[in-house]
Amino acid sequence: MKDLHKGRENNGVLTGAVLKNAAYVSMFIDHFFAVVFLNYMRLHPIDGAWDPKLEPIYRAGRAVGRIAFILFAFLIVEGFLRTRSRVRFLLRLFLFALLSEIPFDLAFSGNVIDWKSQNVYWTLLLGVLVLTAWEYLSHYGRVLTVAGRIVIVTAACAAAFCGATDYRFMGILLILTFYLTREKKCGVRFVAVGLIMLFGTWGSNLIRYTGKYAADYLFRFSMREMYGLLAFLLIFLYNGKRGRQLPKPFYYGFYPLHLLLLYGVARMIGVM
Repeated sequence: MKDLHKGRENNGVLTGAVLKNAAYVSMFIDHFFAVVFLNYMRLHPIDGAWDPKLEPIYRAGRAVGRIAFILFAFLIVEGFLRTRSRVRFLLRLFLFALLSEIPFDLAFSGNVIDWKSQNVYWTLLLGVLVLTAWEYLSHYGRVLTVAGRIVIVTAACAAAFCGATDYRFMGILLILTFYLTREKKCGVRFVAVGLIMLFGTWGSNLIRYTGKYAADYLFRFSMREMYGLLAFLLIFLYNGKRGRQLPKPFYYGFYPLHLLLLYGVARMIGVM
């Protein structure tokens, strides 16, 4: 297999399987606090506000959860570069985006259909479509290549924002950033990803909440995403090897199934 890590540091002891498992654990923690714990706090306020003993626990849980998407964005680029069939790769993402939408809506809104937000598979799908088009356009002249890439990235970011996919256009730009910096040193990638996370999230929030919240408040709010940079503690130790992974259906199916589980738990304890 082609060495995808030529020119980069390869100091690592962690395989792709370890990073993937860490991403899923982080995601589960994040969603537990977002679906079960948050609804519990809302139903058990103290003096009209969140319980001051529970709020720090909630914020710590969500901070741990910020790691997940950074790892998924990194791994989706690795998968894109390694896959034997990008068509099948895209079809799997599309299939599980469809299968995950109702579980996602149930978990985060309590409704079977909620058009206000869409699951993260749509973001990953758009990101891989951008990478596919990015490489395809490299076969054309420089002017057409640059113009085409600008159009494709802009269209994908607009689709993510207007479609309210998870992480919106920041997610698309993050995937592209990991792709474009794949041959760079880890420190360069860290800075590039951090800037995209911060300003991508802030920009999205400015568009969504303009006139409702001050820009400086939205900047501070967007800083919460920066906990995700802790993912680089694992990425820096990545050795470029696939490692022993569970079957693909488990990883793809875990997302909708764990959302249904958390929704069931929330209903069972009466917080939804």
